[in-house]
Amino acid sequence: MKHSILCVDDEVDNVDALERLFRRKFTVLKATSAAQALDLLAKHPVTVIISDQRMPQMTGVEFLSESIKTHPNAIRILLTGYTDIDSVISAINSGQIYRYVTKPWDPVDLSNAVDKAIERYEIGEELIEKNKALQAALEELQTLDQAKNQFMVLVNHELKTPLTSMLSFSDLLNETRLDSDQQRMLSRIKGAALRLQEMINDALEFVSAETAQTRLDLKPVAASKLFAQSSIPEMIESVAASRQVAFQFEIENQDILCDEKTIRNVFRRLLHNAAKFANSGSAVVIRGKTHDGLYRVSIENQGAAIDEKRIAQLMKPFTLNENALNHSVGTGLGLPISQALVKLHGTSLQFYTSESTVTVAFDLKLS
Repeated sequence: MKHSILCVDDEVDNVDALERLFRRKFTVLKATSAAQALDLLAKHPVTVIISDQRMPQMTGVEFLSESIKTHPNAIRILLTGYTDIDSVISAINSGQIYRYVTKPWDPVDLSNAVDKAIERYEIGEELIEKNKALQAALEELQTLDQAKNQFMVLVNHELKTPLTSMLSFSDLLNETRLDSDQQRMLSRIKGAALRLQEMINDALEFVSAETAQTRLDLKPVAASKLFAQSSIPEMIESVAASRQVAFQFEIENQDILCDEKTIRNVFRRLLHNAAKFANSGSAVVIRGKTHDGLYRVSIENQGAAIDEKRIAQLMKPFTLNENALNHSVGTGLGLPISQALVKLHGTSLQFYTSESTVTVAFDLKLS
């Protein structure tokens, strides 16, 4: 499709000369007055507008300024004599024209000017399309953020409310006389409800952290207090004991700046993974020490090496694979939640593997 050029000059011979110069490459529209040119602009799309400066009723600068209303993206070229240089400079400074060409014009110079104008127009149109695409992408992201917020409201109310009822009535039923079959069925119902509750809580925690809705209370905390044997929950101790896994602590005491509750959550999740997947009878080593001006926490367990591809899979939410790392239970959110929470602290999980050990680490700021 040819680009269209509008040539405006009150002298017919000049308009005809411009048509002869450009008609092979472009569709040429002609006007011998500003009023006639504005009528043509109302009916036709135009890429480049070439106008003489000295015209009756309306000067070229005035006409080009008026043309912005209907063709804001068109490129404007002014034909003028040296005596009009002040008005030309004013028009250039106000952004009304792309460039000016003195009369009598050089056909080669004018052709080159129009070619450059066409090129600039195409770049501008491409930029407009890209901006539209970016705007659409932004609106899509905003829609996704809104969907995440609605998801959290939905889960909090529409799922947690009936789940709470299920658990409450299960407890009430447990206080009544039940035979062995009823007890077994009730136990399974409550177990399933607790499992669902765990999934709901994990999903909410993950979405909250990913959307930066989790608020941090950053305070100095002693590393020896945060990463200690006494901070290990009974459930993790039980998992470790069942597999004869011991915990060893090598903690350099420093004050670190963090949200204590959040980092305890991360620490327990990583420790739970290490206890589950360490070789039976081995030790999980928890280290904490200063490293490059930061405090590095690492948890090392003895076990089969994990390649980068598998690590990337495990970092994706809801990834479950019963044949990898002995996965048989879980929501697939432990590592993604931990990653999202440490990201709120401006850091990330790092993995190091060898033939016999797997280490996950993260850095925190010193207080």
